[in-house]
Amino acid sequence: MASLIWHNRCMSPRICSFESRKSREMHSLIERCGGVATIAPSMKEVPLESNVHLFDFVDELQRGEIDVIVFMTGVGAKTLVAALETRIESAELFRLLDPLTIIVRGPKPLAVLRGWDIRVDHRVDEPNTWRELVTTIDSVWSKPNGNANSLDGLTFAVQEYGLPSEEFYTALQERGAKVRPVTVYRWALPDDQEPLIQAIRDTIDGHFDCVMFTSAQQLRHVVEVATKENVKDAWIEAANSIKVASIGPTASETIRSYGLRVDFEPTHPKMGHLVKETIEAMTSS
Repeated sequence: MASLIWHNRCMSPRICSFESRKSREMHSLIERCGGVATIAPSMKEVPLESNVHLFDFVDELQRGEIDVIVFMTGVGAKTLVAALETRIESAELFRLLDPLTIIVRGPKPLAVLRGWDIRVDHRVDEPNTWRELVTTIDSVWSKPNGNANSLDGLTFAVQEYGLPSEEFYTALQERGAKVRPVTVYRWALPDDQEPLIQAIRDTIDGHFDCVMFTSAQQLRHVVEVATKENVKDAWIEAANSIKVASIGPTASETIRSYGLRVDFEPTHPKMGHLVKETIEAMTSS
Protein backbone atom coordinates (compact mmCIF):
# COMPACT_ATOMS: atom_id res chain seq x y z
CA MET A 1 0.00 0.00 0.00
CA ALA A 2 2.81 2.42 0.87
CA SER A 3 4.28 2.25 -2.64
CA LEU A 4 0.88 3.11 -4.15
CA ILE A 5 0.54 6.07 -1.81
CA TRP A 6 3.72 7.80 -2.94
CA HIS A 7 3.22 6.83 -6.58
CA ASN A 8 -0.12 8.60 -6.59
CA ARG A 9 1.21 11.70 -4.81
CA CYS A 10 2.89 13.39 -7.79
CA MET A 11 5.62 10.76 -7.86
CA SER A 12 7.07 12.08 -4.60
CA PRO A 13 8.36 9.28 -2.37
CA ARG A 14 8.45 10.11 1.33
CA ILE A 15 12.00 9.51 2.53
CA CYS A 16 13.08 9.27 6.17
CA SER A 17 16.83 9.79 6.62
CA PHE A 18 18.73 9.33 9.88
CA GLU A 19 21.62 11.58 8.82
CA SER A 20 23.05 13.81 11.54
CA ARG A 21 26.22 15.62 10.53
CA LYS A 22 24.90 16.60 7.09
CA SER A 23 21.21 16.77 7.91
CA ARG A 24 20.61 20.04 6.03
CA GLU A 25 22.42 18.78 2.94
CA MET A 26 20.43 15.54 3.07
CA HIS A 27 17.11 17.38 3.35
CA SER A 28 18.02 19.58 0.39
CA LEU A 29 19.18 16.61 -1.70
CA ILE A 30 15.98 14.64 -1.15
CA GLU A 31 13.78 17.63 -1.97
CA ARG A 32 15.78 18.59 -5.08
CA CYS A 33 15.62 15.02 -6.36
CA GLY A 34 11.83 14.99 -6.04
CA GLY A 35 11.30 13.36 -2.68
CA VAL A 36 9.55 14.49 0.49
CA ALA A 37 12.19 14.64 3.24
CA THR A 38 12.02 13.83 6.93
CA ILE A 39 15.35 14.03 8.75
CA ALA A 40 15.64 12.37 12.15
CA PRO A 41 19.23 12.78 13.45
CA SER A 42 20.32 9.53 15.06
CA MET A 43 23.80 10.19 16.41
CA LYS A 44 26.41 12.65 17.54
CA GLU A 45 30.18 12.42 17.67
CA VAL A 46 31.61 12.51 21.18
CA PRO A 47 35.37 13.01 21.64
CA LEU A 48 36.72 10.63 24.23
CA GLU A 49 37.07 12.31 27.61
CA SER A 50 40.42 10.71 28.31
CA ASN A 51 43.12 10.80 25.65
CA VAL A 52 45.82 9.09 27.67
CA HIS A 53 45.94 6.22 25.19
CA LEU A 54 46.61 8.75 22.41
CA PHE A 55 49.67 10.01 24.28
CA ASP A 56 50.84 6.40 24.50
CA PHE A 57 50.44 6.26 20.72
CA VAL A 58 52.81 9.26 20.36
CA ASP A 59 55.35 7.49 22.57
CA GLU A 60 55.13 4.42 20.34
CA LEU A 61 55.68 6.57 17.26
CA GLN A 62 58.74 8.17 18.84
CA ARG A 63 60.17 4.76 19.69
CA GLY A 64 59.64 3.58 16.11
CA GLU A 65 57.18 0.84 17.14
CA ILE A 66 54.57 1.58 14.44
CA ASP A 67 55.14 0.45 10.84
CA VAL A 68 51.85 1.23 9.10
CA ILE A 69 49.02 3.65 9.85
CA VAL A 70 45.54 3.37 8.37
CA PHE A 71 43.34 6.47 8.35
CA MET A 72 39.71 5.37 8.23
CA THR A 73 37.96 8.76 8.09
CA GLY A 74 38.73 12.40 7.46
CA VAL A 75 36.94 13.54 10.60
CA GLY A 76 38.88 11.00 12.64
CA ALA A 77 42.20 12.19 11.21
CA LYS A 78 41.40 15.81 12.10
CA THR A 79 40.22 14.82 15.58
CA LEU A 80 43.39 12.80 16.17
CA VAL A 81 45.67 15.73 15.39
CA ALA A 82 43.53 18.14 17.43
CA ALA A 83 43.51 15.77 20.43
CA LEU A 84 47.31 15.48 20.36
CA GLU A 85 48.01 19.21 20.14
CA THR A 86 48.38 19.47 23.92
CA ARG A 87 51.21 16.93 23.74
CA ILE A 88 52.94 17.49 20.40
CA GLU A 89 52.98 20.10 17.65
CA SER A 90 51.35 18.99 14.42
CA ALA A 91 54.57 19.52 12.44
CA GLU A 92 56.41 17.13 14.76
CA LEU A 93 53.59 14.60 14.55
CA PHE A 94 53.69 14.73 10.75
CA ARG A 95 57.46 14.18 10.89
CA LEU A 96 56.91 11.06 12.99
CA LEU A 97 54.41 9.77 10.44
CA ASP A 98 56.79 10.24 7.51
CA PRO A 99 58.72 6.92 7.87
CA LEU A 100 55.46 4.93 8.14
CA THR A 101 53.52 3.34 5.31
CA ILE A 102 50.35 5.45 5.14
CA ILE A 103 47.05 4.00 3.91
CA VAL A 104 43.74 5.84 3.57
CA ARG A 105 40.36 4.12 3.40
CA GLY A 106 38.71 6.59 1.04
CA PRO A 107 38.62 10.09 -0.45
CA LYS A 108 37.84 12.00 2.76
CA PRO A 109 40.96 11.05 4.74
CA LEU A 110 42.94 11.41 1.50
CA ALA A 111 41.79 15.04 1.16
CA VAL A 112 42.65 15.78 4.80
CA LEU A 113 46.15 14.33 4.57
CA ARG A 114 46.82 16.09 1.28
CA GLY A 115 45.77 19.33 2.93
CA TRP A 116 48.49 18.71 5.49
CA ASP A 117 50.97 17.84 2.72
CA ILE A 118 51.36 14.31 4.11
CA ARG A 119 52.41 11.60 1.67
CA VAL A 120 49.81 8.85 1.11
CA ASP A 121 51.22 5.53 -0.03
CA HIS A 122 48.04 3.60 -0.74
CA ARG A 123 44.41 4.54 -1.27
CA VAL A 124 41.72 1.88 -0.98
CA ASP A 125 39.31 1.39 -3.89
CA GLU A 126 35.54 1.85 -3.60
CA PRO A 127 33.37 0.89 -1.87
CA ASN A 128 36.09 1.44 0.77
CA THR A 129 35.10 -1.36 3.16
CA TRP A 130 37.46 -3.41 5.31
CA ARG A 131 37.54 -5.98 2.51
CA GLU A 132 39.05 -3.49 0.08
CA LEU A 133 41.53 -2.53 2.80
CA VAL A 134 42.62 -6.15 3.10
CA THR A 135 42.86 -6.51 -0.68
CA THR A 136 45.09 -3.43 -0.87
CA ILE A 137 47.30 -4.68 1.95
CA ASP A 138 47.58 -8.13 0.38
CA SER A 139 48.64 -6.59 -2.93
CA VAL A 140 51.39 -4.60 -1.23
CA TRP A 141 52.77 -7.23 1.12
CA SER A 142 52.03 -10.49 -0.70
CA LYS A 143 54.82 -13.05 -0.68
CA PRO A 144 56.56 -14.14 -3.90
CA ASN A 145 54.78 -17.50 -3.73
CA GLY A 146 51.42 -15.77 -3.77
CA ASN A 147 50.62 -16.12 -0.07
CA ALA A 148 49.30 -12.99 1.56
CA ASN A 149 50.34 -13.94 5.10
CA SER A 150 53.42 -11.73 5.04
CA LEU A 151 52.73 -9.20 7.78
CA ASP A 152 54.80 -10.91 10.47
CA GLY A 153 56.54 -8.33 12.62
CA LEU A 154 54.54 -5.36 11.33
CA THR A 155 52.46 -3.19 13.63
CA PHE A 156 49.42 -1.50 12.10
CA ALA A 157 48.00 1.57 13.81
CA VAL A 158 44.34 1.98 12.82
CA GLN A 159 42.55 5.28 13.38
CA GLU A 160 39.13 4.09 14.47
CA TYR A 161 35.90 5.82 13.53
CA GLY A 162 33.32 5.30 16.24
CA LEU A 163 33.34 1.52 16.44
CA PRO A 164 36.29 -0.84 15.90
CA SER A 165 36.41 -2.79 12.65
CA GLU A 166 36.80 -6.20 14.24
CA GLU A 167 36.74 -8.03 10.89
CA PHE A 168 39.62 -5.89 9.66
CA TYR A 169 41.61 -6.45 12.84
CA THR A 170 41.08 -10.20 12.60
CA ALA A 171 42.23 -10.25 8.97
CA LEU A 172 45.41 -8.39 9.89
CA GLN A 173 46.12 -10.66 12.83
CA GLU A 174 45.54 -13.77 10.73
CA ARG A 175 48.27 -12.46 8.43
CA GLY A 176 50.69 -12.05 11.32
CA ALA A 177 50.36 -8.34 12.02
CA LYS A 178 49.97 -6.62 15.36
CA VAL A 179 47.03 -4.20 15.54
CA ARG A 180 47.19 -0.96 17.47
CA PRO A 181 43.73 0.71 17.50
CA VAL A 182 43.84 4.51 17.84
CA THR A 183 40.43 5.60 19.10
CA VAL A 184 39.65 9.30 18.77
CA TYR A 185 35.88 9.49 19.10
CA ARG A 186 32.80 7.39 19.57
CA TRP A 187 29.16 7.66 18.62
CA ALA A 188 26.39 8.55 21.04
CA LEU A 189 22.68 9.12 20.71
CA PRO A 190 21.68 12.74 20.05
CA ASP A 191 20.81 14.93 23.03
CA ASP A 192 17.31 15.47 21.66
CA GLN A 193 15.91 12.06 20.75
CA GLU A 194 12.32 13.15 20.16
CA PRO A 195 12.69 13.54 16.36
CA LEU A 196 14.16 10.04 16.21
CA ILE A 197 11.40 8.58 18.38
CA GLN A 198 8.77 10.30 16.25
CA ALA A 199 10.36 8.96 13.05
CA ILE A 200 10.28 5.44 14.47
CA ARG A 201 6.59 5.84 15.32
CA ASP A 202 5.86 7.36 11.90
CA THR A 203 7.57 4.42 10.19
CA ILE A 204 5.34 2.02 12.09
CA ASP A 205 2.28 4.12 11.20
CA GLY A 206 3.11 3.95 7.50
CA HIS A 207 4.08 7.59 6.97
CA PHE A 208 7.19 6.80 4.90
CA ASP A 209 7.89 5.00 1.64
CA CYS A 210 11.61 4.57 2.29
CA VAL A 211 14.06 4.68 5.20
CA MET A 212 17.60 5.70 4.27
CA PHE A 213 20.89 4.96 6.05
CA THR A 214 24.24 6.59 5.38
CA SER A 215 26.09 4.57 8.04
CA ALA A 216 25.75 1.31 9.93
CA GLN A 217 25.74 3.16 13.25
CA GLN A 218 22.54 4.99 12.32
CA LEU A 219 20.71 1.68 12.10
CA ARG A 220 22.16 0.51 15.42
CA HIS A 221 20.89 3.66 17.11
CA VAL A 222 17.45 3.42 15.53
CA VAL A 223 17.14 -0.14 16.81
CA GLU A 224 18.47 0.89 20.25
CA VAL A 225 15.86 3.63 20.60
CA ALA A 226 13.09 1.44 19.18
CA THR A 227 14.01 -1.20 21.76
CA LYS A 228 13.76 1.38 24.59
CA GLU A 229 10.34 2.36 23.27
CA ASN A 230 9.31 -1.33 23.15
CA VAL A 231 8.62 -1.15 19.39
CA LYS A 232 11.71 -2.81 17.92
CA ASP A 233 9.86 -5.70 16.26
CA ALA A 234 7.10 -3.40 15.03
CA TRP A 235 9.64 -1.01 13.51
CA ILE A 236 11.57 -3.78 11.75
CA GLU A 237 8.34 -5.22 10.37
CA ALA A 238 7.26 -1.77 9.16
CA ALA A 239 10.66 -1.03 7.58
CA ASN A 240 10.53 -4.34 5.73
CA SER A 241 7.14 -3.38 4.30
CA ILE A 242 8.59 -0.30 2.57
CA LYS A 243 11.94 0.39 0.88
CA VAL A 244 15.32 0.43 2.62
CA ALA A 245 18.22 2.38 1.08
CA SER A 246 21.83 1.88 2.18
CA ILE A 247 24.91 3.98 1.41
CA GLY A 248 27.08 0.93 0.71
CA PRO A 249 28.20 -2.61 1.56
CA THR A 250 29.37 -1.91 5.13
CA ALA A 251 26.05 -0.39 6.13
CA SER A 252 24.16 -3.06 4.18
CA GLU A 253 25.83 -5.86 6.12
CA THR A 254 24.64 -4.36 9.39
CA ILE A 255 21.15 -3.68 8.03
CA ARG A 256 20.74 -7.29 6.92
CA SER A 257 22.10 -8.57 10.25
CA TYR A 258 19.02 -7.04 11.91
CA GLY A 259 16.69 -8.93 9.59
CA LEU A 260 16.05 -6.06 7.21
CA ARG A 261 16.05 -6.18 3.44
CA VAL A 262 18.22 -3.74 1.45
CA ASP A 263 16.41 -2.50 -1.65
CA PHE A 264 18.74 0.22 -2.89
CA GLU A 265 22.53 0.63 -2.80
CA PRO A 266 24.14 3.31 -5.01
CA THR A 267 26.77 2.78 -7.68
CA HIS A 268 29.15 4.88 -5.56
CA PRO A 269 28.97 5.07 -1.75
CA LYS A 270 28.21 8.77 -1.66
CA MET A 271 25.21 10.64 -0.29
CA GLY A 272 24.34 12.31 -3.57
CA HIS A 273 24.39 9.05 -5.50
CA LEU A 274 22.33 7.35 -2.80
CA VAL A 275 19.54 9.93 -2.85
CA LYS A 276 19.43 10.42 -6.60
CA GLU A 277 19.51 6.75 -7.53
CA THR A 278 17.05 5.71 -4.82
CA ILE A 279 14.44 8.27 -5.83
CA GLU A 280 14.98 7.57 -9.55
CA ALA A 281 14.42 3.86 -8.93
CA MET A 282 11.29 4.47 -6.84
CA THR A 283 9.68 6.90 -9.27
CA SER A 284 10.44 4.89 -12.38
CA SER A 285 9.07 1.56 -11.10
